[in-house]
Amino acid sequence: MNRRKFLGASAGFALLGARQAFAAAAYDLVIKGGHVIDPAAKISAVRDVAIAGGRIVSVAEKIDAGGAQVVNAAGKYVIPGMIDIHSHAAATKGGPAMNIADGVTGYIDAGSKGAANIDDAVAEVKAGPQTGRILINIAKPGVSGGGAAGGELMDIANADVAAAKAAIAKHRDVIVGIKARLSANVAGKNDVEALRRAEEAAGNLQVMIHIGQSVSPLSQVMALLKKGDIVTHLFAPPPEAVIDEAGKILPSVLEARQRGVWFDMGHGRGGHFRWDMAEKILAAGFLPDTLSTDWTPEGRVSQFVDFPTVMSKLMYLGLSLEQVVAMATSNPAKVFEVFRGKGTLATGAVADVALLEMRSGEFEFLDNYQGKRIGKQKLFPAGTVLAGKWIPRPA
Repeated sequence: MNRRKFLGASAGFALLGARQAFAAAAYDLVIKGGHVIDPAAKISAVRDVAIAGGRIVSVAEKIDAGGAQVVNAAGKYVIPGMIDIHSHAAATKGGPAMNIADGVTGYIDAGSKGAANIDDAVAEVKAGPQTGRILINIAKPGVSGGGAAGGELMDIANADVAAAKAAIAKHRDVIVGIKARLSANVAGKNDVEALRRAEEAAGNLQVMIHIGQSVSPLSQVMALLKKGDIVTHLFAPPPEAVIDEAGKILPSVLEARQRGVWFDMGHGRGGHFRWDMAEKILAAGFLPDTLSTDWTPEGRVSQFVDFPTVMSKLMYLGLSLEQVVAMATSNPAKVFEVFRGKGTLATGAVADVALLEMRSGEFEFLDNYQGKRIGKQKLFPAGTVLAGKWIPRPA
């Protein structure tokens, strides 16, 4: 090699080294050695994840962290931040921040408040650390009542279309749709009329309905839903479950899915999830599009209704980890516009990431009827990255 070629080669190596050094130095955070599961990008393998400027920069087998902060994820799963489309986080002071610890980086508060008291929930969403939005309850008082007195829609006057429209117009930056609870103990014979009013108030926005144990036939309810609406509490038992006595999914439910209605698990605490119903519905081949918790601080303690535990219950029922992660990340990102571009670790995506640890042993899982099952594996939260910032799991 002559001197000119040598100097040229040396300059090339120096430039390459400078670029590599710059790339390494440009990272803010590198998650190393975890098993990445990103259904949107079709990745399920051990990978490093590099983050800079609050965005995913690279997912690769080996990434030189340089001077970046390093999170050792060996032995853990690294997935997109989870999106809970049926939560009541905004009804509790500090509720959104509590969900961050479980890896939930986006949520929808589903009907906690109505037009009469929506301002507090809006303030909680705006003060929270992660992306949150609200489905306003079609009933002005929001979730209320129960027991012998019944719930918020026993008096159909509570389903005030004008009040709901006014609240949406006032808080359109936060309110993305309407929620209607249609169970017999909430709406009685007013279920179909309450849904009609919810759809009228929503216009082009989405409506989420809470099903199970309603007075009116489910076929009448399904007929009113439009593309983009959401049915929650998929695994609720009769009367008016999504499955008939012969174990077949109701035609009206199949038709609703075909025209673009989403079906959500909606675990909850009372009357919404029963083991035998979940087994029959899954055996019929009807899987939820999304899983959600129906989260409250009380449920998190009394029935361990947190996101990783709900994921673990679906795995106990026979779904794969990859299927469950899709229901927690890429699928809910398709349901609401505010989450488009989230639910993935693709290059350029917002760096919302959840770390999960799979433990083996014997774990007691409960349904809403105190039915107990013993699972052999359970997911536990192990840390969260929110918009590129590492948030360790509290001790």
